Parts: sequence; C-alpha cells; structure tokens
Amino acid sequence: MIRKLFGALALALAFTAAQAQPFPAKPIHLIVPFPPGGGTDILSRLVATKLTEVAKWTVVPDNRAGAGGTIGIAEAARAPHTGYEMVMGQKDNMVVAPWLYKSLSYDPTKDLVAVAHVAYTPVVIVTRNESKFKTLKDVVTAARAAPDSVTYGSPGNGTTIHLAGEIFGRAADVKLRHVPYKGSNPAMMDVLAGNVDLMVSSLPSAMAQIKSGKLRALAVTSAKRSSSLPDIPTVAELGYKGFDVSTWYGLFVPAGTPKDIVAIVNAEVNKLLDTPEMKAAIIAQGAEPQGMTTEQFSTLLKTDYLAWRDIVKASGATIE
Repeated sequence: MIRKLFGALALALAFTAAQAQPFPAKPIHLIVPFPPGGGTDILSRLVATKLTEVAKWTVVPDNRAGAGGTIGIAEAARAPHTGYEMVMGQKDNMVVAPWLYKSLSYDPTKDLVAVAHVAYTPVVIVTRNESKFKTLKDVVTAARAAPDSVTYGSPGNGTTIHLAGEIFGRAADVKLRHVPYKGSNPAMMDVLAGNVDLMVSSLPSAMAQIKSGKLRALAVTSAKRSSSLPDIPTVAELGYKGFDVSTWYGLFVPAGTPKDIVAIVNAEVNKLLDTPEMKAAIIAQGAEPQGMTTEQFSTLLKTDYLAWRDIVKASGATIE
C-alpha cells in the first residue's frame, strides 16, 4: 500500500514538474493542411523557421493534405490539448468548408481555439504568360462567346479560392469550368503547361511564378490592390463594384488547451510579426502580415463563419 502511495506521489510530482517547465519544453508539431509548395505551406514554414530562429522554439511542420484542408484541421481538433499540437488554418477550412461539406467531424468555433492571426492575402487570377488572355476582359469575352469553355484550376473543391472563381463567374454573368486539384502546386503545373486556361490562387502560391514572368496576373480579388503587386488592378476596379474575396491564415490549437499557453504563443507570434524581417518575408510572398489579440482573431473567425454561410448558400456549391 505504501509502495503504491509513493508511486502515485512520484507520478504527481513528475506531472507537476512537467507543468512547471516553461513553454515550450519540447518540439511543437505544426500541422499544415495542404501539400508542400502552396500558400499555406509557405507561410507555415516561414513561421516555423522564424520561431526557431528568434524565439529558439522547435516547430516541426507536418503536411497532412486532403479534402480542401479539412483532413488536417480534423486531425488537429482531435489532438491532445497540451499546446504542442497546432495547425495553420485559413478561411478555406475554418469558415467555408463547414457550409460546403455535408458532414465534417469538427466545428471550428467549438473544437478549436484561435491563437494567432498571421497574415491575409488577396486571391489572384493568373494565366500563363503565353496565354491569349491578356486582360480579365479577354476572359469574360471568351467565356460569353463559348460558355463553359474557359477553364480555371484551384487548390481544391470548397476552398475560398474555388469559390472566388464561382463568385466572379456570377458577377460577370459567365460560366467558367472549375478544375479542382489536390493543392496549389498541381494546379500551377497545369496552368503553366497550358492544360487549364487560368488559375485562381492565393498570392503566396503564385508569387514566385509571377515574379519570374511565367505567369501573368490579370486581377486581384481583394477590395484594394496588393502591396506586393501594386500595378495589378482589383476585380472591383475592372467594373465589378463591391467585389472582395480574400483569405487569412492563422494558428489554431485544440479546444481545452491551457489559456496561458495560448497567450504565450499569441505574444510570441505577434512579436515576430512586428519585426521588419518577418514583415518583409511575408510581403515578399504576396501576403500582408497582420497580428491580432486572441480575442480579435476569435471574433474574426466567428464573424466570417456566419458570413460565409450566406455566401456558400447563394453560390449553390456543395460537396459530398
């Protein structure tokens, strides 16, 4: 009996000592819910690298792609709520997918906690440099002449990027043919090869190819021009008033994660986002750095969650 009591006491002391260690006391597992090479992957690895360099944390990115990013988010929602399991979520899988998919295993407003907003980015409509489409007007003209003949690739069904194409088609009163891919990279390869006419993409995913001259940016879908591509007009400027579709990225942890750990991660990420080096690195990828308190980020999540319910319903899009 005494031996059992000593054993229980030893376990309790060990647990208390572990809890007393400053966070993080071991590597952090960061789930990246899209394949390598896309915007989510690029920003995730940038955050992981900079936290390792500046904060001396060890953050290990792990790509868990599929189903428009929902597989990785679902895995994060099921993970232990210790603070050592995080996911880079974005508008696609946090506020759009729940209204598109008939059954998801997670509720983003209940099963996950918004920790740190990292960046937002407009969506960009691009074509290969050799394409016959020189302007967005050329795309609309061709689509009106031959409905369903102009194709556009996206990172997958149910993403904000997919719906940006659908919303634009409705705004322009044209029928575009959507070609979904399993991530941005496969879609990028096909638009560069001329297998699809256009790609609707996050700026981080397309920026390197735009800079190299292999892709031509036709328009950005945000309300204002991107500071990374100041010469590229917005869709709204081209005659579609009020058009505004952008996406955001941020860190989430499973519900139940200690509040003090959430506060530590938020403070460290915001400190990082305030450095000139991190700002420049994010802007170079086509995104706009933006720190928030946990309360602000949680409010953004809940507001967008409800707003996109109506957008998805109006689009008529669903995924089995």
